[in-house]
Amino acid sequence: MTYPEAIQFLYGLRWFGTKLGLEQTLRLAEMAGSPHLQLRFIHVAGTNGKGSTCAMLESIYRTAGLKVGLFTSPHLVAFSERIQVNRRPIPETDVVRLVREIQPLLHQFGSEEHPTFFEVVAVMALRYFAEQGCELVIWETGLGGRLDATNIVTPLASVITNIQYDHQKWLGETLTSIATEKAGIIKPGVPALTAAEEPEGLEVITARAQALGSALTTVTRQQAAEPFLAAVHLPLLGEHQRLNAALAAATVRQLRPLIPVADAQIKLGLESVQWAGRLQVCTRGTSQKVVLDGAHNIAGVRTLASALLQYFPGQTPTLVMGILDDKDWPEMCRLLAPLGRRLLLVPVHSDRTAQPHGLATICAQANPDAEVVECQSLQQALQNSQGDALVVIAGSLYLVGEAMEALNLSHTSPSERALNEWGSAPSHARK
Repeated sequence: MTYPEAIQFLYGLRWFGTKLGLEQTLRLAEMAGSPHLQLRFIHVAGTNGKGSTCAMLESIYRTAGLKVGLFTSPHLVAFSERIQVNRRPIPETDVVRLVREIQPLLHQFGSEEHPTFFEVVAVMALRYFAEQGCELVIWETGLGGRLDATNIVTPLASVITNIQYDHQKWLGETLTSIATEKAGIIKPGVPALTAAEEPEGLEVITARAQALGSALTTVTRQQAAEPFLAAVHLPLLGEHQRLNAALAAATVRQLRPLIPVADAQIKLGLESVQWAGRLQVCTRGTSQKVVLDGAHNIAGVRTLASALLQYFPGQTPTLVMGILDDKDWPEMCRLLAPLGRRLLLVPVHSDRTAQPHGLATICAQANPDAEVVECQSLQQALQNSQGDALVVIAGSLYLVGEAMEALNLSHTSPSERALNEWGSAPSHARK
């Protein structure tokens, strides 16, 4: 088997859709040698900030000398971003080997119960982390928490970043229902931490922790401003990252009896963290500033708007926007459009893209003074904006991944972004 063949096999798993539930993941993990029982985890859920918080936790523990596995999704460009050890992406040879080893196990499942792409990749990651002798795994949920494939583990700590509206089709239409799914990662007697601020969400998390006898630590914006954290020179932009950093630091301090980490190591880990595609600023040509930010839901868009005012005061950028159709794109357009003087609307390279014409209609209503342009592709928008001083590309992590390739910020060839297409096939929930 070649690496392209392994990637094609994984891509084919998308036809099994997205099926929420733990039974098949647990069965596959047991068939693969139960690697989830051989590892220690910090399990991270939440609407926004999961990836950044995971990156911070990984950086802190790696700084402290541990061998740390990192499991996140989606990937921006390369599949190997999802599975890393000490921030080194899994080698292609190991991807091929793990696919080859897991294929015979999958033959034992019928079509209705066949594990999905995400379930297979989660078990591949578990097996790889166990083989590599990881001393700790930072383990990010894919969708929700309670029925997410990652929830087969019993972690050292359960972390919930926040509760916002996203993925309502899967998680419910209210913050209470969304919080119920996220709080499903809390385990009996395992400490839980959250930076959730919404009363409905915090109430659910608190009740779940109390019912399971789990000590709950709530991290606030006031704590994020305490002297120790205020002195940290955080490389990730945005005030929201200060709260993520406070949550990561609180988690590390909570686990000190099990894994001793000094404050100096926390500070150094936070100051050296890297996480692409989130308020990432790069230079194009001689002077053009380009800001890349996923901003894939309402809360993310509000965060981006606040950050632009903070870091680029008095500047009115050109906005390149592409959004998935299953997001609340009308409201996202209403929030983003007033920030730009030129609005270039593009399709996301996904079966689930919202069409530029629909985006343009809402944007023109939200900002009648802006120049609104429908583009056939991101490449066309980049050409159109070459003479602009500040360009912001936002609305989807898929779009950010495409932009990273177009701007030569990634060197994966050919692109593996299509592996993120978990929603393009028939899907249902296993309860």
